Amino acid sequence: MATTPHSHLARSLRLGFLIAAIIGLATGIFAWNQIEGERQIDLDDVNRRAHAVAQQLTVTVKKALTLTDAQANQALRARLEGYSRLIGFAVFRSDGRLVAAGKAVTDFLDHIEPAVKRAALSDKNSIEVVRAQGIPVHILIIPLPDVGGVLVVAHDISYIDVRATDRLIQYGFWILIVTLLVVTLVMGTTWFTYERPLHKLADWMRRLRTENVVEAPPRGLPSALLGSESDRLAATFRAARSTGWRLSQAALHAEQVWTSDRLRAHAVAALGEAQQLIVVSNREPYMHQLRDGKPHVIVPAGGLVTALDPILQACGGVWIAHGSGDADRETADASGHLTVPPGDAHYTLKRVWLTREEEQGYYYGFSNEGLWPLCHLAHERPVFRAEDWECYRQANQRFADAVLEEIGNGLAVVLVQDYQLALVPQMLKSKRPDLRVGIFWHIPWPNSEAFRICPWGADLLAGMLGADLIGFHLQQHCNNFLETVDRVLESRLDWDHFAVELKGSISHVRPFPISVQSWLERKVPAGEELKQQIADLKLQHKLDGQYIAVGVDRIDYTKGLPERFRAIDRFLEKNPRYHGRFTFVELGAPSRTHIRRYREHISELEALADEINWKYQTVDWKPIRFLAAHHDANTVHAFLCMASMCIVSSLHDGMNLVAKEYIAAQTAQEGVLILSEFAGAARELSDALIINPYDTEQFADSIRYGIEMDPVERRRRMERMYRFVEEHNVYRWAASFLTELAATRSQASKPDSLSLFERRSAL
Repeated sequence: MATTPHSHLARSLRLGFLIAAIIGLATGIFAWNQIEGERQIDLDDVNRRAHAVAQQLTVTVKKALTLTDAQANQALRARLEGYSRLIGFAVFRSDGRLVAAGKAVTDFLDHIEPAVKRAALSDKNSIEVVRAQGIPVHILIIPLPDVGGVLVVAHDISYIDVRATDRLIQYGFWILIVTLLVVTLVMGTTWFTYERPLHKLADWMRRLRTENVVEAPPRGLPSALLGSESDRLAATFRAARSTGWRLSQAALHAEQVWTSDRLRAHAVAALGEAQQLIVVSNREPYMHQLRDGKPHVIVPAGGLVTALDPILQACGGVWIAHGSGDADRETADASGHLTVPPGDAHYTLKRVWLTREEEQGYYYGFSNEGLWPLCHLAHERPVFRAEDWECYRQANQRFADAVLEEIGNGLAVVLVQDYQLALVPQMLKSKRPDLRVGIFWHIPWPNSEAFRICPWGADLLAGMLGADLIGFHLQQHCNNFLETVDRVLESRLDWDHFAVELKGSISHVRPFPISVQSWLERKVPAGEELKQQIADLKLQHKLDGQYIAVGVDRIDYTKGLPERFRAIDRFLEKNPRYHGRFTFVELGAPSRTHIRRYREHISELEALADEINWKYQTVDWKPIRFLAAHHDANTVHAFLCMASMCIVSSLHDGMNLVAKEYIAAQTAQEGVLILSEFAGAARELSDALIINPYDTEQFADSIRYGIEMDPVERRRRMERMYRFVEEHNVYRWAASFLTELAATRSQASKPDSLSLFERRSAL
């Protein structure tokens, strides 16, 4: 988001107020101490005067107390009245009986008598300040034990409060004046010395990037070195831009698009002696569920399966995953093995069996009620329970043992997938340091402060750092991870090479934006068969003659589905001409329904869709078709092909492959993609209509703009995105990860070799 002079001025103002507040607070504390000190001086002065007048009267009082009460009262009556701030005197017997008192003092006897009794018992002088009739009164009580009496001296000290209030007002006035002066001085100095020059520099750099301006950097920068370095940077940038453009154009034509055959050949070279490729994840690529008493194959929803299944089909190997289907056991052999895909076997699936309690604690508990909301900025509070953590640790050990059993004594490259298995890399390396292990984290990595919420964060990091290579979708996630390691663990970081050394083991951290496979390779209907399928779906859901927008999501609170529905509501409210002409189809796959939050989310979405439909629908038309079910690949592909628009409104997402799936389905290159700026895909697909899903007005206007977009602009945008997804496909992603992993070598197997950090020091 671009900054403006007003934002810079506001920042200067905030800085000025911050400094002024600090100075004001310090000055206020000093002033308060000063006022309290002067108040204490005034009280000490009253104490001295009270003792002085009491001493003058003591002899007379002692003589009077040798008489009867009536005689003593008569003898003392003329001496007990006060003057000015001295309210007067009172004389008591030791048992608390009043002998005589000045007229003004009698108004305070209720407050004086308890203090007199306490002083008579202690035989010690005492001073008390009481508030009687709203007036603060200073009372000096002097026991006279030799004659069995007590002398009381009372002073009105309300003038001390008045003085303190006057001083407080005076100090407050000067503090306000100083604060305003400091704010003005700091704001002006900051603005003219730093903010204004840096704003000019930022504007110049923006124009250098977008317009390739030729003028020199602006003058008056805070540092002469900053100006000279900016000038050199501009020259380097212009040269690199020119050279890079020529090279990229040449590479664009020279580079071969990655295919399954090319990846297979590359994998053989990358795996080297290891040969064996092991993928381990919680979710299995093919699940068997009972339907009408017979097992049926289901491909679970989610980007992980979409991305990794074609890689295993291309390279072969073993996929180790949790067998969660109710017919999984009867379709696998005694050791949990079966070959997949069914009917066209390319690799082996090994299923790991977990108890219901382990699945509840490890998957639904720690992974999805704890880590999932922790890593997604979707305003859902993470829940961490000790018993869930124990299940998580046990389940990770179960997966690690399954990997080691599968490998035996051989060598292998192990690709660990996602946040459910963060402990597996270290568990593998502790038993087999010769293995090459990589872990890919498919969801965002939070900032270090957010991650520290997790009570077992250090254990998770140590588990991940068992891997030789740690992959994320975005460089930002890599940065967050290294900063988290730096805050949480005692380790050595090499920011130049993005590496971490922990207990002699080195882990490299890299971004690998994941992608998808071409739809042509997935054996989905094409040609006339696809046209017929689309016609059938349109007839079934009454979509003929409609402008169709589609969303394909696992139903999760991070996907921004309520925000999407509300934007459609607002679009129809603002554009009534599209009533009866626009239909949004949401293919929502229910997931994690064991968790109450997910069940409630589905109910909320159904209620919201019904509310919007009731508001606009006619006999033959509903604006939202919410199809909550598990949809097969053929159905998803057909909807993506028929839709003129795809909407991805994630509130926070690692990548979101649906955006790339839609682009891959647009062979005619006619569609429009609306994409949340909080999805990782937004970093690569800049030709999409990028929206903030929380901004309903912008979201609704983007829907209208996408519908009414000039056909030439629409085709150009989709053509560029289609070419990008075609070239940066899932095979290229896998090749990049395997290449980087092959370049790393476990230091644990070479105890005599220098570490990366020591080699750099030696250089």
